Amino acid sequence: MTKFRSILKVSLKNITSNKLRSTLTILGLIIGIASVIILVGIGDGASSSVKSEVQSLGTDIITTTISSSDVSIEYSQINDIRQNISNIEQISPYKNVSATIKRDTTTSSKANIIATNANYMEITNLTISSGRLLSEIDLENKSKVCLVGSDLATTLFNLANPVGETIKINDDKYTVIGVLTEQGSSMGTDIDNIVIIPLTTAAYLGVDSSINNLYIKVQDEKYIDSTISMIEKYIENNIGISSDYFTVSSQESMLDTMENVDNTLSLLLGGIASISLIVGGIGVMNVMLVSVTERTKEIGIRKALGAKKKDILIQFLIESLVLSVLGGIIGIIAGILIGNIVENFGYQFIQSTMIIIISFISSAAIGLIFGIFPAYRAAKLNPIDALRTE
Repeated sequence: MTKFRSILKVSLKNITSNKLRSTLTILGLIIGIASVIILVGIGDGASSSVKSEVQSLGTDIITTTISSSDVSIEYSQINDIRQNISNIEQISPYKNVSATIKRDTTTSSKANIIATNANYMEITNLTISSGRLLSEIDLENKSKVCLVGSDLATTLFNLANPVGETIKINDDKYTVIGVLTEQGSSMGTDIDNIVIIPLTTAAYLGVDSSINNLYIKVQDEKYIDSTISMIEKYIENNIGISSDYFTVSSQESMLDTMENVDNTLSLLLGGIASISLIVGGIGVMNVMLVSVTERTKEIGIRKALGAKKKDILIQFLIESLVLSVLGGIIGIIAGILIGNIVENFGYQFIQSTMIIIISFISSAAIGLIFGIFPAYRAAKLNPIDALRTE
């Protein structure tokens, strides 16, 4: 133990005597470790954000999407699907509409317009803070009414109550019947900045009655897979749309797919960042080789005084290990700090304890792996030849 302490003391002295070289040596490791933590943390954060949005709809929701513009479902066929397939509680078709929204001279061109039916709010778990919801009568009469998001209501009406007031959609007047409760983004849509209108009313905006997207709420989640199968068969056999042109999926299957994508993304990001670790390890090896060359005479003197090969080997391995571990610790701290800073710019960062542990172990492993060759080269030096070195 006394000998080990002596070797450790000599190793630390050699490291601290060349502060600039040591700092530059561990810089590559710091960048590599920090990159792994930051990239994987941001990737996990993005995946978590999307997952929470998918889960917000609930696991009892089936999403049907028609991918081809040449085929679609008509609104009159929606009730047929509900009546002919058991376990369906509600169906909500929806269309995204592009239009200009105005109130007097105030214009908002960024709002997303969703044309749907009365079930949309309940299926997507949306609520209103004032006013009323869409009704079946609004759809039957093609009423020019709308619900507006909280941010859009503030933009158009400031602090005034918008319920009962009118806005212009493509210069056509619509009466605001309700304001959505503030919610934020969901499934890539800013809920606080949308306008919801009756699906049938979308005809006034030049939109046809064809439907390419459906939300379907089931009565019993236990039979969701069989319900999906029945929906697929009904659309293909009764509506005449080939299975190549549409997909029917549950939130659970979407989450499973996203989990696979998340794992692949994490591996990819971690692999890219790990390249910096390898470069840092090569830097450690190069500096240790230079150190062996500079200290050849010192090695010769130590061997002449009785130092064994393993003592020299351990000394240089310890120097390499200390440099790598120090770089790993600083890299972990830097990665966590930068990750927390990144969150202030709108990115979600999830700090992974497992990634931090793996990063630390990797930095130590790099010190050992890339330090073996320089240490072995120092240990096998002939003491007589070493003493002759100028």
